[in-house]
Amino acid sequence: MKDFKAFVSRGNVLDLAVAVIIGAAFATIVASLTDDVIMPVVGALFGGLDFSNYFIRLGPLPEGYAGPMSYAALKAAGVPMLGYGQFITTLVNFLILAFIIYQLVKAAARVMPKAEEAAAGPAEDILLLREIRDELRRRA
Repeated sequence: MKDFKAFVSRGNVLDLAVAVIIGAAFATIVASLTDDVIMPVVGALFGGLDFSNYFIRLGPLPEGYAGPMSYAALKAAGVPMLGYGQFITTLVNFLILAFIIYQLVKAAARVMPKAEEAAAGPAEDILLLREIRDELRRRA
């Protein structure tokens, strides 16, 4: 139990936990952006009202089914279907999320100093320039 407490109390484990929670919240924002803003526009461009409602029915309707012929209703009724519209919506969600994460990592890499540069100290040419500067000051 002592080792487990030491593992959990390490900073990187807590950072990872916070990142997972924030990532999950961010994923819901991206899902809403895709479902409520982007996909209706894409659906309108392709002539459909609801892009996630594009599907191919693979099996028969249940006996006595009188409900709507929407993807959600048929799926709830147990009709086998190929929901390619929902797949495309999910794929667009992923691509948007991946692009945003890529941009965040790229921006963070520019802002944060590289670990090897910080650990190694100043480069050799910087040290040489400092020596020249100090020598010129001494002569003046």
